[in-house]
Amino acid sequence: MDVSLWEAVLPPEVLRLPAELARVDALLDDPVFFAPFVPFFDPRVGRPSTPMEVYLRMMFLKFRYRLGYESLCREVGDSITWRRFCRIPIDGKVPHPTTLMKLTTRCGTAAVDGCNEALLAKAAEAKLLRTNRLRADTTVVPADVAYPTDSGLLAKAIRRIAAGGRRIQAAGGATRTWVRDRSRAAGRRAHGIAGKRADAQRPGQGRSSRGGEADHRGAGRPGGTRRQRRRSAAEQRLARAAPGAGQGRGVGRGRWT
Repeated sequence: MDVSLWEAVLPPEVLRLPAELARVDALLDDPVFFAPFVPFFDPRVGRPSTPMEVYLRMMFLKFRYRLGYESLCREVGDSITWRRFCRIPIDGKVPHPTTLMKLTTRCGTAAVDGCNEALLAKAAEAKLLRTNRLRADTTVVPADVAYPTDSGLLAKAIRRIAAGGRRIQAAGGATRTWVRDRSRAAGRRAHGIAGKRADAQRPGQGRSSRGGEADHRGAGRPGGTRRQRRRSAAEQRLARAAPGAGQGRGVGRGRWT
């Protein structure tokens, strides 16, 4: 970079770049990083634009220090070091934030991908990058496990059979065979069985111990299970044998079956 008259009177300590910016400055001197921007500009048509080396270096500072466009232009204009890194003379004009926004929109992601590919190629050439082993840092979110059940597998098999029958008839086969799709009925039945199983696994419900609540197997039968019918009959006899009810027989005369 050429030194202007104003920069010539400054001490060398002020013009020296930090170690990180010096390494990046030497890396960005390679013309391979400007090749992705060539298709977006015509040197003969239109007015002169911001030099690509200035734009590329300012974009590096923007993403390196997480700055906005206005903050980036303000920081570059106030820092001699950043001006020298961006190849902007001390008496030169810093590009306007809207100019940088328009250039970013014009180039899009294609130029960024080209710069990344060029950077990876240089890193692999310098043996700084080993691509045979990668490490990914991700966030793992636990998900509910849906274990397969017999009813669910049966409903899925019914859906597959119905779909296979439709494909066969669409291809011209088995035209005289009537295929009835029972997928919806099988799905409702599977959901019902799953709901009963969930109710049985809840505390205080389902199959209980001796002397507890009734067995869940007789919940859908008319009249309940045999144990329930016996208990209801015994309670009725006990009510009839209570004092003041019916013929006034004692409680002890009732017989349990």
